[in-house]
Amino acid sequence: MKLPRAQVAVLEAATADEDRSLTAVAEAADLKPEAATRAAFELADEGLLSVTEETAESVTLTEEGHEYVDASLPEVRLFEAARDAGADADPVSMGEVLGAADLDGEAVDIALANFARKGYGAVDSGAVSVDPDADPADDPEAAALAALAEGETDVDPDALDQLERRGLVAIEETTARFVRLTDDAVTELMMGIETAETVGAVTPDLLTSGEWRDVEFAEYNVAADAEPYQGGREHILRQTANRVKDVLVGMGFEEMEGPHVDAQFWINDCLFMPQDHPARTHWDQFDLETPDEIGDLPDDLVERVKSAHLEGVGEDGEGYHSPWTEDVARSLDLRGHTTSLSMRYLSGYQEGDLEPPERRFSVEKVYRNDTLDPTHLLEFFQIEGWVMAEDLSARDLMGTFTEFYEQFGITDLEFKPHYNPYTEPSFELFGTHPETGEVVEVGNSGIFRDEVLRPLGVDADVMAWGLSLERLLMLMYGFEDIRDVHGTLCDLDLLRSVEVVH
Repeated sequence: MKLPRAQVAVLEAATADEDRSLTAVAEAADLKPEAATRAAFELADEGLLSVTEETAESVTLTEEGHEYVDASLPEVRLFEAARDAGADADPVSMGEVLGAADLDGEAVDIALANFARKGYGAVDSGAVSVDPDADPADDPEAAALAALAEGETDVDPDALDQLERRGLVAIEETTARFVRLTDDAVTELMMGIETAETVGAVTPDLLTSGEWRDVEFAEYNVAADAEPYQGGREHILRQTANRVKDVLVGMGFEEMEGPHVDAQFWINDCLFMPQDHPARTHWDQFDLETPDEIGDLPDDLVERVKSAHLEGVGEDGEGYHSPWTEDVARSLDLRGHTTSLSMRYLSGYQEGDLEPPERRFSVEKVYRNDTLDPTHLLEFFQIEGWVMAEDLSARDLMGTFTEFYEQFGITDLEFKPHYNPYTEPSFELFGTHPETGEVVEVGNSGIFRDEVLRPLGVDADVMAWGLSLERLLMLMYGFEDIRDVHGTLCDLDLLRSVEVVH
């Protein structure tokens, strides 16, 4: 029997008594790993070698994980500091507890989120109380983290999954291949196998010299399995955003564009949100250092918006009777919603006056100072939209949602009355999660109030909405955690395999 040099080397390095790792075989045969792998699969196709695979999982602590092994988890430190301060009897100041727990910056948000998740206690109005029956000594995540640091591998799988989500451990899955000679291979080796001098590739020298006519070329098994290759692809969130755009364009809408950093005038003031509204503090939105000038605001529109805040609109209108200054209106924020774009377009500032009927939308990022959890992110995509026409009603708005969500297979919408400073009537939208059965909020909507429209110079009705792209994705595919598809903890295998169905 004649075989290529690489195949002969692999046969001679393998044994019939035991499985031998392909890595060791490649080293003994003085072959590159990929050459040894190719030769092994070719020999397996000839019945001369058996190839088996074993999948192994390795768990390593991240830098943050090592830090918490030494200092303990932030939520445990928060619990112990609060308990020592007497919070098991009466609530104590959060500032006092955070200082005692040596928590600051991002660690504060981590501690508060996991403190509540684990039922250690509650935080209300800046005060911390703890459950006297809670015992962090039984914390499964802390126990798993300590065990992994000691080199143990048998830990609670649920705790391990949570540690991975928190970025405290890194889990890597590897596949090891092992080979063993078959009886046929032993027989052929005993009879003697010759090395065939074959050529695996056509080179310029072979072509120019004409030697290619006389050499024997190696045979290639075009049906053999190749090593998997993971190339780049469009993210499922971007696929969904493009699908949403296609649907809305098909419904007669045109797309809006505008800045991510904008004046509070467009983000909040035009929406009739008072300047002392809690949602306009740094607890809910991201402020930016304001330069001396941000560009001109239309003076006449500024005066009309200011008048709406201070005095109201119409004979029966009433403003907020709270302070309103142009300095606040000019300050810069990362937009907390893309309704700032709607204000720019409806006012005519962006591209001139618009006449009804008119439909506009955007699918863009917004930024909010929320606590990270399975349904909230610091930045996410909002599906903004509005329709300007005569004699619109809530039924028109509900019908638009029904038509839109049906394009994505969602037919179980629920509507709940809600309060917004800028719409009346207003309602929230909910859909049922296909896996958990949980009713998930997917958006907010309503018909703009006169206090919003009249300063903008709009005489028609305008119905508007802000929907979450990520929560639409959760309803479409049954994801239980937004972080599975977004951010540093996303599931790469899921992103590589899921396609948005058009």
